[in-house]
Amino acid sequence: MKQSEIKELSAEGLVEQIATLKKQYADLKVAHSVTPLENPLQLREVRRTISRLSTELTNRDNQ
Repeated sequence: MKQSEIKELSAEGLVEQIATLKKQYADLKVAHSVTPLENPLQLREVRRTISRLSTELTNRDNQ
């Protein structure tokens, strides 16, 4: 998810996306522990996207 797409989301949209991605991250971690993922860099990308969304949400709350 690009930064421009993140800025367009509403606060509720950010919270919803964070919840969805956290679930996806947990599922990927379990799948990776059972059998290695074809692309283990997916874990890093999802984790970083969650961080970007959380940072944007925090910035909006502080303003």
